[in-house]
Amino acid sequence: MTNPQMSSNPKYRLCMIPRSESVGGMSAFYAKMARVLPHYGVHVVEDMDAPGLDGVLVIGGTRQVAALWRARSRGIPVVQRLDGMNWIHRRRRTGVRHYLRAERANALLAFIRARLATHVVYQSRFAKRWWERVYGRTRVPSSVVHNGVDLDRYSPRGPGERPADRWRLLVVEGRLGGGYEVGLEHALGVAEGLEGQLHRPIELMVAGETPAWVRQQVMRRARVPIHWAGAVPADEIPALDRSAHLLFAADVNPACPNTVIEALACGLPVGAFDTGAIPELVDEESGAVVAYGGDPWKLDPPDIPALVAAMTGVLEELGRYQVGARRRAEASFGLERMVEGYLACLGWER
Repeated sequence: MTNPQMSSNPKYRLCMIPRSESVGGMSAFYAKMARVLPHYGVHVVEDMDAPGLDGVLVIGGTRQVAALWRARSRGIPVVQRLDGMNWIHRRRRTGVRHYLRAERANALLAFIRARLATHVVYQSRFAKRWWERVYGRTRVPSSVVHNGVDLDRYSPRGPGERPADRWRLLVVEGRLGGGYEVGLEHALGVAEGLEGQLHRPIELMVAGETPAWVRQQVMRRARVPIHWAGAVPADEIPALDRSAHLLFAADVNPACPNTVIEALACGLPVGAFDTGAIPELVDEESGAVVAYGGDPWKLDPPDIPALVAAMTGVLEELGRYQVGARRRAEASFGLERMVEGYLACLGWER
């Protein structure tokens, strides 16, 4: 990525909250924005009561509702970035504590969206439709800004070598638990289906925090080798993507998965069902996207044979799809494009 020249005299002061230290999209977004915004003349702070504040960017939600209200009362723009909603806990048993925590989080997001935000940014058109279907349209302006990546850092060039004696199907998620292990079940079905179609053996590589009980449950029924990579640091993801032949997007109804965009930028084709924002991200030149085959909101079993057939076609012309994946990322998912989208929502000039 080629950054604009960093300004020694910032034009704007932005409070960006919350600063998440967890694994996943929120922390990755915060880190990218905090690193790049100074090059656009934006000084980032974490105190909504800081003097001279020009704007607030809420990444999802925050419990600092009183401070957010004070900022809004001072006439400071409040932009809320919205992912999807917690929903899978309503379809799978995840425990009472997890259920209540998920419902409280949804309620907080909805309150900020309805009462405190002056502009709402959805990560995808899918996310916008979802929120408007459940809670109605907002009275304030809204925009869709897809996630972006540093196209120099996430690139087909660099460390990471694909095995020559087998196909490697990769799954990358922040966490595969709390109901989201359903995606791992689908991944295993896809890997086993590919095993019967290909002339080389296949292995499934899983990167992400995966509870021991989930690993044990999967291993008891697996008929293909599985490599558990665990939680992979962000700076190692490009090499990981370059070491695989295909990424399987395991999440069901994802709002705008970073893992898919990162894979495309590294020239890694993507195989997925057409749920969530996937059709907005992966085109026919960068991977294989097929109809889910049931109701994903009810977690019906997906049409795995259809996806296996489509992904087999990708592997047969892997070189073409690798080029297409990188081309797709370059056209739509550069980091500069994302940052400038948020600056526009704040009403700021470059």
